[in-house]
Amino acid sequence: MSNKLNFVDTELEQIKENNLYRRLRDVKVNNAYITIKNKKLLNLCSNDYLGIPITKIKINQMQSSSRLVSGNDEIYKKLEDKLSKHKSKQASLVYPTGYMANLGAITTIAKKGDLILSDELNHASIIESCKLSGAKILIYKHNDVEDLTKKLKQHGKNKFVITEGIFSMDGDFSKLKEVTDVAEKSNAITVLDDAHGDFTVGVDGRGTPNHFNVTKKIDVYISSLSKGLGSFGGYVSSQNNVIDLCINKSKSFIYTSALPSFLIQYSLNRMQTNREKQRKILAKNTVTLTKGLKQLGYQINSKTHIIPIVIGNEKTAMNFGRFLLKKGVFAQPIRYPTVPKNKARLRISVTAWLSKKNIDDALNIFEQAQKKFKI
Repeated sequence: MSNKLNFVDTELEQIKENNLYRRLRDVKVNNAYITIKNKKLLNLCSNDYLGIPITKIKINQMQSSSRLVSGNDEIYKKLEDKLSKHKSKQASLVYPTGYMANLGAITTIAKKGDLILSDELNHASIIESCKLSGAKILIYKHNDVEDLTKKLKQHGKNKFVITEGIFSMDGDFSKLKEVTDVAEKSNAITVLDDAHGDFTVGVDGRGTPNHFNVTKKIDVYISSLSKGLGSFGGYVSSQNNVIDLCINKSKSFIYTSALPSFLIQYSLNRMQTNREKQRKILAKNTVTLTKGLKQLGYQINSKTHIIPIVIGNEKTAMNFGRFLLKKGVFAQPIRYPTVPKNKARLRISVTAWLSKKNIDDALNIFEQAQKKFKI
């Protein structure tokens, strides 16, 4: 082993000392459960929110190249047309992941001389995309419309306001009505990452813009096929010229292999299922688990299917997670840099996979944890 890489060991030791070390777990996932080392646990970490039953697909030959190089399988158009209708936009473009969708869209439309206003709790993919765009970036305080209004007064050739619909770590809604009103008054372009709201909230799961009745005020809509829909990939929906520019300039679309066509078919199949039935189960489960945790004494502020239990200290959060694991619940501690230092938490993801018994069993274990850790 090369001594030239000894600095890597030093960095890893520092991570461990700060209780921030991460490791991959070998698991098997099955509906509401996850198996680790032959132990079956209740899975409260899945983002497969709707829990749509598995749909059969046929595995076809993969393109193994960019859609611009190897041709555009007709099934892409079918899915993108459906997504455009789903978002009430002119056109859509599928990317290999949601991260790449953010990267592709934001770096395509924003450039040097422009001004980006980004919510301070935006996802890492948004943060990195803004940096790579070359635009001037101003971070406004989380959901603080007054701060956003003030900072929008600064100069920019084009101005962009970028926010999430449901924030991935706190589980709270964006103040989307107020944010879009402010952006509109400043002639700013509103970009929304709705990875956690898409398919889960709004009429027929049309997302947070529909939930707040501001669909027409969203200029560029970025989302995921991997969460509420339970498939794989990401996409961008907007007007025709934006999608055309992404096809011509978006590096994370041009210089990578297309998603396999069988995954596109899988997304199509899942869009055609009874998603509304699953969405109602998700909503009911969210209310039941949230109410139960509050009754146990946990401070829960989220009104969505993402329920954070903020622990604070990283080591305590790790011990809390280990206790749950031992008792039969899989809920991963989330630590810095995903959340600020001393804001470590258990991020509970509610899904439609959960039965009432699953939730009752989980609440029983959380009651034991509450008494042990005095959270």
